[in-house]
Formats: sequence, structure tokens, C-alpha cells
Amino acid sequence: MSSHNESIIREPLVTGENITYAKVTDDILVSVENRPNKAWWIGFIVAALGALLWVVSVGYTFWTGIGAWGLNKTVGWAWDITTFVWWVGIGHAGTLISAVLLLFRQNWRNSINRSAEAMTIFAVICAATYVVAHMGRPWLAYWIFPLPNQFGSLWVNFNSPLVWDAFAISTYFTVSLVFWYVGLLPDIATIRDRAIGVRRRVYSILSFGWNGSVKTWQRFEIVCLILAGIATPLVLSVHTIVSMDFATSVIPGWHTTIFPPYFVAGAIFSGFAMVQTLLLVMRKVLNLEHYITMFHIESMNKIILVTGSIVGIAYLTELFIAWYSGSEYELYAFQNRIAGPYWWAYWTMMTCNVISPQLFWFKKIRTSIALSWILSIVVNIGMWFERFVIIVTSLHRDYLPSSWVMFYPTWADVGIFVGSIGLFFTMFLLFLRVLPPVAIAEVKLLLKTQSHAVKKKIILEGKEEREYEEFYKNSLDKYDSVTEREVKELVK
Repeated sequence: MSSHNESIIREPLVTGENITYAKVTDDILVSVENRPNKAWWIGFIVAALGALLWVVSVGYTFWTGIGAWGLNKTVGWAWDITTFVWWVGIGHAGTLISAVLLLFRQNWRNSINRSAEAMTIFAVICAATYVVAHMGRPWLAYWIFPLPNQFGSLWVNFNSPLVWDAFAISTYFTVSLVFWYVGLLPDIATIRDRAIGVRRRVYSILSFGWNGSVKTWQRFEIVCLILAGIATPLVLSVHTIVSMDFATSVIPGWHTTIFPPYFVAGAIFSGFAMVQTLLLVMRKVLNLEHYITMFHIESMNKIILVTGSIVGIAYLTELFIAWYSGSEYELYAFQNRIAGPYWWAYWTMMTCNVISPQLFWFKKIRTSIALSWILSIVVNIGMWFERFVIIVTSLHRDYLPSSWVMFYPTWADVGIFVGSIGLFFTMFLLFLRVLPPVAIAEVKLLLKTQSHAVKKKIILEGKEEREYEEFYKNSLDKYDSVTEREVKELVK
């Protein structure tokens, strides 16, 4: 056996020929240092139009009041809280990839953590806009914090889960932002050293005097580990607290103890799906196939499969408990979801969230770029419908049949939702123009041990056992970034 530290049977995390440290920097900084291509401009214009729709819809809501939405006396929460919870869930994958996988020393995170962290920041910003919008009196938004005001000491109700939301999400956003920015420092310094003029001055300020010394790197790694340790509990706590908006009420369909773990699994599920949606497009448009490989895509698909299965078990558990509880109100709430006026939303949720992820059991689907991208979108559609089903179907029929009513969204509801998606993609596309989408420093750490070039050299020099070499060769055909010539060169 070779004394090489990295096993040959581990799949490469960097593929391609002649990948050097300089080439890694050049490839990743293409979107930052060069003019944007046509694909970026098309995406940005579409996203900016969506963001403009968001501005118009939110402005109309602020001017007119919450009556601009389709809410009524029975359904007091609908698209606002649905989309709020959806955006918070999407923001979970960034922290999971950054913090949890870092603590577990999963090196496949190195190529995808930067975009996932950025996605977290932008998703939480989109969620926060809903918090302010559905207050009704947004100019009093500061009342959710325990701050003395001009009327005396106005303290919030600490028994309210809505106040817990404010603390949890603001903490989550702050820690995620610091973690993201600290990880960016070495790469910002790289851009600084290559830039000229005003750009150099700006990136010099943003790099906080990074000099690349051993001491600097040592402190950088320590701070990253500390922040990862702080951020890891947030993956569990934030969406647990969001779930308590519902679980601490007495409304049938909401008052259940399964919500905290069920919401956390669903958040990771939808978050990874959104990361997949973004990365598959980004790797193609920015030619990052050598750094975001099929192994990364397959690994994320496996997490989507696992979390989707957990969500499916939670759905079945809810149905069983509703029957086993003997509560006619709880049982009716679920019967109404399945066969009531919103049956179509329930079955859309079940199809997208329970059935579609099971397709990832098949390796051909799990390693298909097109199918992975389509299924990632299907999952996020399903997760939005999950929140809609939980909220609207539990409210529109209460204890008094005389107050039963249907909810119909207005153009303002739809406009704010579609506009928030446009706002999200606008921020993400601007991020691609000013900061590297892949962590340059962290990818360079993989070159000497986990790149295809190193493994190819080991095989050609005959330093590994035959069975391990054959296993590695047989796994190369699924990589769209490994050329046919390279495979033939190893197989002969």
C-alpha cells in the first residue's frame, strides 16, 4: 500500500488537467474580474424586474394597509407567513454546509460553501422583509425589541413566539453574516492583490489588512472553528423557534410537538434544494465544472433524499397521531387537508416532497444534471405548498361552520412573493460580480490530495493496489468534467 494520506478510492473533488494554484484563481475570479456575459445580463434583468415588482407590491401594501392582501377574519395568516417560513428554511443549508460540515471535516463542502453562505444571507433578508410587511404598522417595527421608547419602558411579551422569532432570526443572520465574511477575507485579499485603481483601494479596505502570514492563517482557522461551533446549534434552534409560532397555539393541525424536528428537517431539505438549483446553473454559466463536480451534486442529492424521507415520515406521523389522539377536531383538520377544498395543495405537497426525492435512490437520476436541477425546483415548490397547507387549511375552517371561508390571494400577495424571488436572485447575481462564488483558498487545499490530477499520477506511477485503481477508473465515467481522453489514458 502507498503511504499516501488520501485513499485513491475517494472520488476527486477537483477534476481536470493542469490544474495549478494560479489556474484555480483565474478560473474562479472570471466573473469578478471580467465583464459580465450575456447569460448574466439576461438573468439580472429578469431578476431586477422581479425586484421592481416587489418594491411596487410592498409599497402598495404599506400605503393601503394589510387589507391589500387576501386575508379575512378567519384566515388571518396566509401567503405572508407561508413565504416567510419558506425563506427562513431556504437559508438553513448555508449554515449547515458551512458550520456542520466544517466541524465534521467534510472537504466536499469547500467548493459549495461560499455560494450557500451567500444564499443564506439573501434568503434571511427576504424573510425579514415579510416580518416588517405583515406587521400592519411597519413604522413600529422596533417594538419587537426590548428597547425603552419615548412612552416609557415598553417591554415586549417574552412569552410570545413571535418575539422568539425576532431574537432567533437576528442572531442567525448576524452569526451567518460574520461567518461568511470571515471566510471571504483570504479571497478578498487575492482580488485586492490583482486589482488596480479604485477597485484595489476598496478591496484593500474590505480585506482588513490580510497579509497571508502563518499567524494570520492560524487565527483565521481558529475563528472559523469558533464561529462554526456557535452556528451549529442555530441550525436546530432557528427553525425550531419558527415552528413554535404554530406549535404553541391551540389550533387543531398546529398544536403538535412534532413540529420542531419536522420543521428543521424540512428547512434543510428545501435549503439544499435551493443550493442545488443555484449551483447547477452557476457551474455551467461560469465554467466551474472542475470545482463543482458530480461528487458535490450527488452528495447534495443524497442529503435531499435523506431529509425528504424524514419529512415523509413526519407527514405519516402527523396523520397517525391525529387518528390515535381521538380528538375529533384534530382528525377533521387532517381530513380537511386531504379531501377538503384545498386537497390539490395537499397532494401537490405530498407528490413534490415525499415521492419526487425518492427518485434519487437511482444512481442515473442522482448523477443527472438536468434531472437534479428539475427535482430541486420541484422540492422547493413542494416545500412552499407544505407551509401553505399547514397555515391556510388549519385556519379556513374553525370550530364555527358559519365562519368557514376560502382564502384567495390578491395581486399584492402574488407580487410580494414573486418579487421576493426576484430580489433574492438580484442580490445573488450582484454577489457573483463582486465576490468569488467558490472559496479559492479552500479549493487550493484540495489540490495536493483530492484532485483528479494527483490520483491520476498515483495510478500511472503504480503506487496503489490494483483493485483500488480499478474502482477509481470505473467511477470516472460519471464526471462531466473528466474528458474521455483522460479516462482512456488511465484504462489502457
